[in-house]
Amino acid sequence: MARVKRGVVARARHKKILKQAKGYYGARSRVYRVAFQAVIKAGQYAYRDRRQKKRQFRQLWIARINAAARQNGISYSKFINGLKKSLC
Repeated sequence: MARVKRGVVARARHKKILKQAKGYYGARSRVYRVAFQAVIKAGQYAYRDRRQKKRQFRQLWIARINAAARQNGISYSKFINGLKKSLC
């Protein structure tokens, strides 16, 4: 069997991961093995939190609309109901 020489490819892959881990604390930004795990976990958190952000902003908007509606003597649900009726 021929010898597999992948020094260039391996170095490029390692550099790519270490670049993504830049700014992490301690070994997470210097040691490839640790950095790889940190980058994978960060990606999982980012994926999850992009979805959670949508939920959290919707909650915030509803709370703000509800507060403004109640200042005008109407509940959020009645306000939204009236809004939907007026658009049809």
